[in-house]
Amino acid sequence: MKQFDAIIIGAGAAGLFCAAQLGQGGKSVAVLDNGKKIGRKILMSGGGFCNFTNLDVSAENYLSQNPHFVKSALSRYTQWDFISLVASYGIAYHEKEQGQLFCDESSQQIVDLLNAECRKGKVEILLKQAVVSVQKSADFFEIQTACDRFQSKHLIIATGGLSMPALGASPFGYKIAEQFGIPTIPPRASLVPFTWKESDKPFAALSGISLPVSVTNRNKTFRNQMLFTHRGLSGPAILQISNYWDLGETVEIDLLPSGSILDILHELRQSSPKLQLKSVLARHFPKKLVELWFEQKQLKDQVIAQLNKADLAQLDDFIHRWQFLPNGTEGYRTAEVTMGGVDTDFISSKTMEAKQVAGLYFIGEVLDVTGWLGGYNFQWAWSSAHACASSILTKSF
Repeated sequence: MKQFDAIIIGAGAAGLFCAAQLGQGGKSVAVLDNGKKIGRKILMSGGGFCNFTNLDVSAENYLSQNPHFVKSALSRYTQWDFISLVASYGIAYHEKEQGQLFCDESSQQIVDLLNAECRKGKVEILLKQAVVSVQKSADFFEIQTACDRFQSKHLIIATGGLSMPALGASPFGYKIAEQFGIPTIPPRASLVPFTWKESDKPFAALSGISLPVSVTNRNKTFRNQMLFTHRGLSGPAILQISNYWDLGETVEIDLLPSGSILDILHELRQSSPKLQLKSVLARHFPKKLVELWFEQKQLKDQVIAQLNKADLAQLDDFIHRWQFLPNGTEGYRTAEVTMGGVDTDFISSKTMEAKQVAGLYFIGEVLDVTGWLGGYNFQWAWSSAHACASSILTKSF
């Protein structure tokens, strides 16, 4: 049986970062993962460039049954701390939009950073280690994999959620919580595209077209790009609102958030009254979208001078208040993260340790903490990992 001060299950962002800090603090650490390589989700993130944090991070950027849970960890290891670490490795990065920071070259740079940090701490990373069972005695956890047995006083669950099952996502972390009597908030796909209802499927012909929008439901409004796909609507604005959306709920989409269609028409009716409505709309929206509106007879083409009050009111609603009822979402296959998870009421917000199970910790996405799109989920990985490692390092073994 192999013995370590701490064993971490999951070689993703949170697990590797926690392992590195523990190792560099002088603890013997093993990271177990059932995959063939470390940081698989990191490599896929941000279109291959890893949106590793955000310049503006606060508790407002996270969803949880306990909205205060994230505050302690985020305040003790901030975005600036991780940015300093990135800079110390000479990794060039850029701000894409709204404070989102991406690597200039590749997501591989963040994986390499974490790997190097683990090497500094002499962390043992053991891949292709499917955990068969976890048992706890009075003083130790015993972990049985398909080929080895391990013993450790501290067990850290960093297995993530259910999103992107092709990368090895599994409910393992939730099962461990359940084994030790810790409830979970029912998980669901998060930061995920919407799918079409049958009546909206003509829009599938617009796949690949994007435009800036403002999308609103009863809880929230987000302004960003929206992307038409073969299956439905995606893009940053849609992914963000999906966190706040419930099945059967209509979302309202403003297709021209930077202006007013009525103001545009009012000016043109003075200067160019003989313009056709279709020509006016083509100046402000993708041509294929405008053509589809008229092909589907959602709008009637006419000279703008002939538009009456009812026509203008209908057009104002059509452009600024599109009532879109999703059929559902694309689910875990394309979801960025998982909402829900291990109930934070049973976890210490300062240490990430289970309140009723000494030595058992949960960090990262496995917890009921979901960040907005834009680097917030990675920052939670860094901050929760740091909180866990700091706690273990201050304990006497």
